[in-house]
Amino acid sequence: MRRIGAHLQGKKLSRKIDFQLLACVGCLLVFGLIMVYDAAVVQAFKDYGDKYYYIKNQLVWMVLGLITLFTFTFFNYKYLRIFALPAFLVSIVLLLAVFIPGLGYSAGGAHRWLSLGPVNIQPAEIIKLTSIILFASLFDKKVRSFPFFSVVFLVSFIIGVLQRDLGSTIVFFLTSVAIYYYAGAPARYILSLLPIGIVGFLVFVLSAEYRKNRVLAFLDPFADPQGYTYHITQVLIAVGTGGFAGVGIGQSRQKFEYIPEVTTDSIFAIVGEELGFIGSAFLISLFVFLIYKGFKIAQHCDEPFGRLLAFGLTCWLGIQTIVNLGAMVALFPLTGVPLPFISYGGSALLANLMAVGILLNISKSSKE
Repeated sequence: MRRIGAHLQGKKLSRKIDFQLLACVGCLLVFGLIMVYDAAVVQAFKDYGDKYYYIKNQLVWMVLGLITLFTFTFFNYKYLRIFALPAFLVSIVLLLAVFIPGLGYSAGGAHRWLSLGPVNIQPAEIIKLTSIILFASLFDKKVRSFPFFSVVFLVSFIIGVLQRDLGSTIVFFLTSVAIYYYAGAPARYILSLLPIGIVGFLVFVLSAEYRKNRVLAFLDPFADPQGYTYHITQVLIAVGTGGFAGVGIGQSRQKFEYIPEVTTDSIFAIVGEELGFIGSAFLISLFVFLIYKGFKIAQHCDEPFGRLLAFGLTCWLGIQTIVNLGAMVALFPLTGVPLPFISYGGSALLANLMAVGILLNISKSSKE
């Protein structure tokens, strides 16, 4: 008892849920529901005869995600070490299952969707989460480079080459490198990843015509408005039309089937059009606060596994947000990754809320 008291002396532990982080995520979820309904109402009525089709599905996934969030908030994150490898292996199986006829199907130039009865999932979103847990368990005592490189190359090959999902590959790769660096990897190993990443990116781009067109569209968004630059042209028209205050909620013209993937990857374009700079800045500020809180949780955690886990989860959410928003304002080529908590999609929302639940759990045992 004396040793326990001495260990805890001078360390004030927080046992309460981080309600600021929870409130921030709640705001993002409400914002996302409003925008999914708004952006999808035309497409939902045209395709299904029900303007509430997408919002009803998103509500179901949100409820499941919130159950997952609160489950992981009260499930001791330290036990995730036990499930790290099995969960990762299951994720690999799901990634490969998209190539089984009758289960997997293609969309948007990538073979990345898995159909399980009435439910469609994107295994790449799941493996982003499970790989972070795996890396945190690998690095909690020392940096292990060989397993790290093996996992990164295997997953990048499946997602990038076989599934042809460059956006998810970039998010996975950058998140993995960030965790590797934070764990204390040798600088020469980090530097060796730069040429590998650049060569891999060039190979991915040059191996598919639609990827080359996306890069060309990035270099000159208005070069072929009716052809390969159509998507980014329509996105920029929407964002530019919004101006400072926006055209008003529900008043978007671009959602009338002008913008491809308007409910998922391109939903921020409708935010910019209807809510303008003010609404866009508010949404971005929520993401900035979320990332800030995640890094603070990592900083205040005195246990290596929890610290690496919190850092990795925060990097994942932050990098994916930056990649999506950057593509919507032509800072990056269009990549096809969803905007966390905002875009329509069940597997992504479920994984995002699971990550938040783990962050909340880590914050409960962190030093103030």
